[in-house]
Amino acid sequence: MKIFLIMSRLNLAGVPLAQLRFARALKKRGHDVEFIIGQKDDSFIYQEIPEVAFNILNVNTSKRMIPEIIKLIKKKNPDVIFSAEDHMTIWVLFSVILINSKTLVSGSSRVGSMDLEAYGGRLFSKNWKSFFLKILFNFVAWRANALTCVAKDMVEGYHKALKTTKHTHVYNIIVDEESILRSTEPVDHIWINNKNTKIVIAAGRLDKQKGFHDLVNAMPSVIKKRDAKLIILGDGVEKENLQSQISDLDMDDFIDMVGYVENPLKYFSKCDVFVLPSYAEGLPNVLVEAMMCKCSPVATDCPTGPREVLQDGKYGELIPMKDPASMASAIVKAIDSPISYENLEKAIEPFRENAVIQRHFDLLEIEEKF
Repeated sequence: MKIFLIMSRLNLAGVPLAQLRFARALKKRGHDVEFIIGQKDDSFIYQEIPEVAFNILNVNTSKRMIPEIIKLIKKKNPDVIFSAEDHMTIWVLFSVILINSKTLVSGSSRVGSMDLEAYGGRLFSKNWKSFFLKILFNFVAWRANALTCVAKDMVEGYHKALKTTKHTHVYNIIVDEESILRSTEPVDHIWINNKNTKIVIAAGRLDKQKGFHDLVNAMPSVIKKRDAKLIILGDGVEKENLQSQISDLDMDDFIDMVGYVENPLKYFSKCDVFVLPSYAEGLPNVLVEAMMCKCSPVATDCPTGPREVLQDGKYGELIPMKDPASMASAIVKAIDSPISYENLEKAIEPFRENAVIQRHFDLLEIEEKF
């Protein structure tokens, strides 16, 4: 089949990384895959996918992509279009309606529950842009053959916000051959190369919403009870504040902020416990990645995703948000009683590439021909 993957931006973020995995898996199954992308961040370096075309349009809004989207649909007549994020899906649907295209369209919605509240805005409120987005979405949604969210809790949020019953859940591809291979790469870190202690790890954008301050506050209690150290991967606006907090707690010898790393999987596979201290998520890919790498997970019960991934605590420790004491206790428990590899394998099964693609095609009523 001829398949278009359409998104507004190619950068170091969850949506583009998920779509790149999706493209790789579709190509592996023999499909003719082509990206249509509004713009690419100059700093973002990605691994090219053999025989997958990348059309970078160099426009800064999804709406400005419409003429080229229409031109490419008319020229190449794709069987299926997968679009990512609400604003992009709106303009893809608008395009196929405008030219009366019969192409199947699946739109992936990825707005978290906190941001979905903005869809309840009024015309003359501060959320007026989201108000118009909701109006437009409901106006064109009839044309979508499938509307999906990356988490079940997000589906409920969309049903309430947009008054549509079309949304259903399809997870991102997180577990694939390339990711497993990348997890085996060597790591140049003294704590890992000369491992004589339990290593706790966390990763993500360093901002207040991600809750890393709580994790840093939890570590002194962990260290009093167990021989452990913490590695934090990532960069962001809170980096200096976090480093000051670590120094104020006299934790410099026990907490290392490594910064941004291109391949966090190789770190995960060599650590013992992964902590997700967030206050809000969509569906946290990084949590599933760490579980794929055999880390025992500890996660806040934030909206949305962690409870769903850990299946109400069956496959890891769920803790209240903004509670360093509970976090410390959960980390100690995960050190003492790690989740078995067999249970981690069961937990990540829905995120494997074949399971995800099959669900997409089932929703579109497509039967693959190999």
